[in-house]
Amino acid sequence: MKRTLVTSALPYANGFIHLGHCAGAYLPADIFVRYLRLSGREVLWVCGSDEHGVAITIAADKEKKSPQQIIDKYHLANMEAFRKFGMAFDIYSRTSLPVHHNTAREFFEDFLKKGILEEKEEEQFFDAEANIFLPDRYVEGVCPNCGYEHARGDQCDNCGAYYNQLELKNPISLVSGKTPIVRKTIHWYFQFNQYQDFLEQYIESHSKDWKENVLQQTRSWLKQGISPRPITRDLSWGVKIDGIDELPIEKTNGKALYVWFEAVLGYISMTKTYFLEQEYKGLGKSEDWKKWWCDNDTRYIAFIGKDNIVFHTLIFPALLKARGNNYILPDNVPANEFLNLEGQKFSKSRNWSIDLKDFIENFPEASYIDALRYTLAMNFPETRDSDFTWKDFQSRNNNELSAIFGNFVNRTLQFLAKNFNSEVPCLSDQYKNLKDDWKTLIYSLCKNYSKETNFFENIDISFKQTYGENDLNLLISLCSGINKINENYEKFRFRDAITETMNIARAANKYFNDEEPWKSLKNDPDKCAKTLYVCSQIVYTLSVLFSPIVPFSCNEIKTMLGKDKYTGEASEIYKNINFWDEAIIPNLPEGLKVNQPKILFKKIEDDVIEKQINKLGDKQPSTKAIEDELISIDYFKKVKLRTAKVISAENVKKSKKLVKLLVEIAGETRQIVAGIAEHYKPEELIGKTIVIVSNLEPAKLMGEESRGMLLAANSPEGKLSVITINDDKIPTGAEVR
Repeated sequence: MKRTLVTSALPYANGFIHLGHCAGAYLPADIFVRYLRLSGREVLWVCGSDEHGVAITIAADKEKKSPQQIIDKYHLANMEAFRKFGMAFDIYSRTSLPVHHNTAREFFEDFLKKGILEEKEEEQFFDAEANIFLPDRYVEGVCPNCGYEHARGDQCDNCGAYYNQLELKNPISLVSGKTPIVRKTIHWYFQFNQYQDFLEQYIESHSKDWKENVLQQTRSWLKQGISPRPITRDLSWGVKIDGIDELPIEKTNGKALYVWFEAVLGYISMTKTYFLEQEYKGLGKSEDWKKWWCDNDTRYIAFIGKDNIVFHTLIFPALLKARGNNYILPDNVPANEFLNLEGQKFSKSRNWSIDLKDFIENFPEASYIDALRYTLAMNFPETRDSDFTWKDFQSRNNNELSAIFGNFVNRTLQFLAKNFNSEVPCLSDQYKNLKDDWKTLIYSLCKNYSKETNFFENIDISFKQTYGENDLNLLISLCSGINKINENYEKFRFRDAITETMNIARAANKYFNDEEPWKSLKNDPDKCAKTLYVCSQIVYTLSVLFSPIVPFSCNEIKTMLGKDKYTGEASEIYKNINFWDEAIIPNLPEGLKVNQPKILFKKIEDDVIEKQINKLGDKQPSTKAIEDELISIDYFKKVKLRTAKVISAENVKKSKKLVKLLVEIAGETRQIVAGIAEHYKPEELIGKTIVIVSNLEPAKLMGEESRGMLLAANSPEGKLSVITINDDKIPTGAEVR
């Protein structure tokens, strides 16, 4: 079986990780990696901080610190929060290390020599007082589309339009507060378009095994046609390109690699860092990184959120293909959608967020951290956006972890403590072959497992005759459940896998109830001993099966059972040991002394949850009076609002935000460009009667002329809803007043 390389999206070191991030790219990867390690498979999980780019410098300006101080602060804080959350990375590194700079420069230099980069001279805003070129987020002005006065250099937060920064009206530098000048600069473009055919074939080769949301977004980009992308920026903070052969210093001075280009290369540089550390420890060679990136015996799985899909399905594969050297491509990119909080999008500005570090400070006990892991996992946004609520967290902890899983473990170990001197019972002659018969039956069941409903009707019934129908039913549930768990994990269906895991705990509770050991203790002690022997084995089985999900609690169980405290962490000691498959057979010897049982999951009371809910910001959109600048009726009359029917619609190439509409107004046809691509598919707009500003002076957006502006309502969460007319009697061109 192939070794497995796993990466998770590199979080920006400009803020604290929140629960939405955890549910997107980190907890799914952790569960998957722990499952693989417990199955005895060779796996490497690589992650770390993305520490370059404008986002870092903006955070530094805001906090009045240097970029280095910012990345140190957030890298260390997030790494510690991840550790306490149980993230079992092989390495959590950073892109500010020299090995990363060298790796990124090697890619740039190789592309330069191969002629894959094109040098272009272009115009950009320049702050003469600060003596720097202005990145998009360092310039503000009037939106060329809607007239909003605080539009950013590349995008308007008011109407969603996307444009070149030079199209801004009345631009102001956020560095000096002065009007910038336009100055020519040089950048290098990666010839992304050369890989269109290759990428189309690569994506279609995964049409049957990748998630539909991943395929749809990727195909949308390919359908629009991919174009060259600049891979350099005029930045003081980043991977510098000065000193590279064939490039004169006057061209490279002040240039850094664009973060979209070098950040994904962090996966490679961090793997190099890991093996440099392994060589230092005497556990390998530094060159061993190549077997993970340049060997077809490795499969590569990239865990990300949906906002990073094209970077991992198109851009990174194109970079790897261009580099050559047998670099492998992602075998799967199981991207998740977004997690919301109490029905609304995460927003730190509105205090509608839960940072991971804050949760851990409020709930430091390991069982509560496990309860969070379980709740997030059962709400993973695998196919569509999902929601985290404090009430659900309470319910999952109290009604599932505590009442089902924890209950079975506690009642079993308490019964042993009270009636069997805290020991795994010894079996009487009647049941002395149970261990071997269990193995024989379970291996037969699992070997011949099928999803067919009649599968279990034809099995050998001798086991039932010897031990009992309850015993047979429990082992059938165990075999069926584990096969379903394995299948779902392999297909990245984590919620289904965890549901099947909990179903085994439910079957175990049913077995305990049906066997009624409190009765057989008096009237059939041998049967009672058999029942508790079986329950003891299932306690251990569950401690393995739940390890990827609630590792801290499973370590507690293994401590009580005197077993190895291993739940799938990166470990040389337990490497290649298959705990997973062995967990389905008896593992505890008769007479094993069991430690004093503990309550695994404490109930969470209502007042605790209410306190957390009350910490959040506005529960509803603000109802305070809206304070808009007053205008006269005569001024308003200058704006002409008219109805228009959408004849055709298509996305604007090279833009994630813009849609080009052809509309009909009283027999006249005109083109309008609107920043609604993230909220509507083009085909959803065709045929709608909308309201437009018909007398707006023409403007150019991404090279496309726009003669008018459509009206849309903006929700507090940033969702745009186009204003439409549903009365068929209203003709196009009708005045709206």
